[in-house]
Amino acid sequence: MILDPVTTGMLGLAGVFILLFLGMPIAFALMLAGFAGIAQLTSMGAALPVASRTIYEVSAYYPYTVIPLFILMGGFAGSSGMTRELYRTFDHWLRRLPGGLGIATIGACAGFSAVSGSSVATAAAMGTVALPEMQRFGYDPRFASGTIAAGGTLGFLIPPSIGFVVYGMLTEQSIGKLLIAGMIPGLLLSLAYVAIIVLWVKLKPNLAPTNPEPVAWRRKLRSLLSVWEPLSIFVVVMGGIYLGFFTPTEAGALGATLLLLAALLKRRLSRRNLMEGLSEAVRTSVMVLFLVAGANVFSYFLALSTIPMEVAAWAADLSVSRFAVLAIIVLIYLFLGCFLDAISMMVLTMPVVFPIVLTLGFDPIWFGVIAVLMMEAGLITPPMGLNIFTVAGVARNIRVEEIFVGVAPFLLAIFAVLCVVTVYPELVLCLPDMMLR
Repeated sequence: MILDPVTTGMLGLAGVFILLFLGMPIAFALMLAGFAGIAQLTSMGAALPVASRTIYEVSAYYPYTVIPLFILMGGFAGSSGMTRELYRTFDHWLRRLPGGLGIATIGACAGFSAVSGSSVATAAAMGTVALPEMQRFGYDPRFASGTIAAGGTLGFLIPPSIGFVVYGMLTEQSIGKLLIAGMIPGLLLSLAYVAIIVLWVKLKPNLAPTNPEPVAWRRKLRSLLSVWEPLSIFVVVMGGIYLGFFTPTEAGALGATLLLLAALLKRRLSRRNLMEGLSEAVRTSVMVLFLVAGANVFSYFLALSTIPMEVAAWAADLSVSRFAVLAIIVLIYLFLGCFLDAISMMVLTMPVVFPIVLTLGFDPIWFGVIAVLMMEAGLITPPMGLNIFTVAGVARNIRVEEIFVGVAPFLLAIFAVLCVVTVYPELVLCLPDMMLR
């Protein structure tokens, strides 16, 4: 039976969702639907080389080695005890403020995110360090766990970020510029989280009792010594990318090496930690590369079906503001975030959404930040919020439902930053525009 390209494309999209509903991993669902669609629109002889060549090209593309390197950075940072030291520093300085330990948690999450590309790793690391302290001082379990889950999302926005790497891979944008573009929005989101904590505690003081134990100035100043290590590595890695001294892949290799040396010098890297870090890097990298390969095959099929071009033309012809279309895209991402993990959501939607964004005249680097912000929202929205279940795995005495309640106010911060960078896109683009390469 011969079908027109658009009908074939719609059937392919429906097929993907049916396969996902039946439990097939999204990478294979995309690859199977894309392969079948290409075979339908061309021939089996044309579809087979596309699938095999795409898998090889994605796995053999040198810049994609940045993924395991960024993951290793997070693993080595955790092994070196950097997480605990960062939290202790922020705790010494902020504990007497309203919700002080919560603010310290956000600060430590931001610091750890600067040397880790994974939000899940950030949430897990901070959960083991910050949650016992907040519970010891009588913090409300929902408030404490929600703060950690929200703080973990910073790992997806503050560079080095796996989210920007995947977006750059899918849209063929400069990964270096995307990483630099996330710096100011990452800082804004950290401050917005702090504002949520302060406001929430002011309204309900019983959520976070003030820590009565004062810290001597000598201890405060001494604690700052633990900040120089992650700060210097972040400056070297991101400064090198910004100034054009090395590529993101070279920066990831340098950052991982420096963090490995730090863990070795402190004699905190055991054989078990090293093997766990390497295994996690392999697992995550293979998962991401298969997702990208599946997305590329499906994108080729969608291009043959002309659906992205048709949808882009339809969006351009709408008699509404392009920001109204952007708002619809954001709402779609918010809905999908309830059912898909962040990377899968990006892989599934970008073949259709990205042509619309270009047609409407939005800057692709700027939209990368918008997309990553929405992926962050997906990490803490029910019922599939990955960070929620990560914290629940650490805090076995706190129910998942309580964590969802505790994290809900922080979604307001994400949407506030989304509105700010939409109104003032120069906050995203000023640093990438000044890059040397």
